Amino acid sequence: MFATSLGEDGAELRPLEPWQAEEFLAHIDRGREFIGRFVGLPDVVKDLASSRAYLRSYAEKAMNDKGRIFGIWSDGKLVGGVMFRVMDLQHGSAEAGCWLEPSAAGKGLVTRAARAIIDWGFAERGLYRVEWQVAAGNKPSIAVARRLGMTKDGVLRSSYLYRGQRHDIEVWSVLAPEWSSDR
Repeated sequence: MFATSLGEDGAELRPLEPWQAEEFLAHIDRGREFIGRFVGLPDVVKDLASSRAYLRSYAEKAMNDKGRIFGIWSDGKLVGGVMFRVMDLQHGSAEAGCWLEPSAAGKGLVTRAARAIIDWGFAERGLYRVEWQVAAGNKPSIAVARRLGMTKDGVLRSSYLYRGQRHDIEVWSVLAPEWSSDR
């Protein structure tokens, strides 16, 4: 399996695969409340079977070039991840996403990991547009979009029903001609 360095602190980006379901579940359990503030992942990954099924769904997406999921490891421990939730290579677009457990927050890991997959998407997969959709109240994720040099395209008002409440979703994006991996 390959690993991509995320910098001098030893953090790495690696594919997340179904055989890692136990490690993935333990990671989600450590950050369940923190991650679940804005991301539905903890509501989907509840036990080993659902963890395996979630990772298997991304293995199928990868096989069909429809999405990818990568874990962020720090000090040998899975602490978060980034993904192309959807990829449409025919139209050259993808939606990126992320999550992180609280022990890893504030270290720039998501920004560095997202930069790595966006580099890959533009350089290797021929993407033209990468989109970042984020709940308007998720200030850390909005800060990542800004650090990546994305442009705020607009707000989808009350478009996301999450845990019984409606949330505005901000849509951010970056286009291949605008992208520079050394931002």
